[in-house]
Amino acid sequence: MAELPAGFDAHLRSGLTTLCRAWEVIRKDGQVLGFTDHDLLLSFKGLTFAPNSGMSASTLAQATGLSVDNAEAVGALSDASITEADIAAGRYDGAEVICWMVNWQNPDERWLQFRGHIGEVRSGGGAFTAELRGLTDQLNRPQGRVFQKPCTAVLGDGACKFNTSATGFFFETQVHSVSEGRAFTWPELAGFAPDWFARGRLDVTSGAAAGLWSAIKTDTVTNGTRLVELWEPLRAEVQPGDTVRLTAGCDKRWTTCRDKFANLLNFQGFPDLPGEDWMLAVPKKAGVNSGGSRR
Repeated sequence: MAELPAGFDAHLRSGLTTLCRAWEVIRKDGQVLGFTDHDLLLSFKGLTFAPNSGMSASTLAQATGLSVDNAEAVGALSDASITEADIAAGRYDGAEVICWMVNWQNPDERWLQFRGHIGEVRSGGGAFTAELRGLTDQLNRPQGRVFQKPCTAVLGDGACKFNTSATGFFFETQVHSVSEGRAFTWPELAGFAPDWFARGRLDVTSGAAAGLWSAIKTDTVTNGTRLVELWEPLRAEVQPGDTVRLTAGCDKRWTTCRDKFANLLNFQGFPDLPGEDWMLAVPKKAGVNSGGSRR
C-alpha cells in the first residue's frame, strides 16, 4: 500500500469526494486490460479502463509486516472483456493485478491501493469471482538448493542456461490431427529421434488456443506415425492446421545433460550423492575394505 499522494490526500480532506476503483490486469500472454466500477470510461497511464465489465471488489485486507494482502474481484462475463472461454483456458491464471482508488473527475489524483496477482478464478451463471493475492504471497515459495541426484533446474531457465531455440532442439509445425486436446499425431517428424520431445513442452502459436502450452508425456513412433501425448489436455480447442512448437525434453539425468545437450557445466544435481543404503553399510569380514569406491 503506497503513501497517499498530496493531491489525492487533499481531495479526501475536502469532504466531498468523487472516487472509484480502477484495475489494470496484465495477463501472462502480454494482453493488458483495464476495468473500473465507475459508470464512464477512465483513461490514465495510456490505458482506457472500461466500465461495462460489472467488476467490483470486496473489502481489501491489508496488514503490516509479512502477512499476505488479499481480496476478491467479482464481475460479469461478456464477449467484450472477460469471457468464460478465456477463464477456462487459464489465460487469467497468475495475471498481475494493479488496483487504484481514483478521483474520476481528475484521474491524475489517484492512490495505488493494491498490487499482486490473480489466484483461483471461478466462473458460472454469467459471472466470475477472482481471488487476488498480494506481493508477499511470493514469500510462501520454497527457497534454497535441493540436494538430490537429478538436476533441479528447468530446461532453459536461468540455472540451466541452455538455449532451447538452438537448431535441433525445437520444431514448429502445423497440427496434423489431435484427439481430446492431448494426443497429437503426424506422419513423421524427420530429423528427430523417438522420445526426443518427451518431458518437453508443446506451445500453441496460432488458433483458438494460441498462447497455451502443456508438458509432453510421451513421444513415440509407431508404423511411421509420430504420437506426442501431453500430461494434461489443453484447455482450449486445437484444430488441424493450427501451428505448434515442440521443445525437446530433459529427464534431469547428468548423462542426458552431457550427451543430449552438452551442458554438463550447468548441471544442477548431485549424481554421486550416496543413497540411503550407504548410511546402513557395516564392516564386512570378506571382500575389499580399502575405503575406495563402493561401485
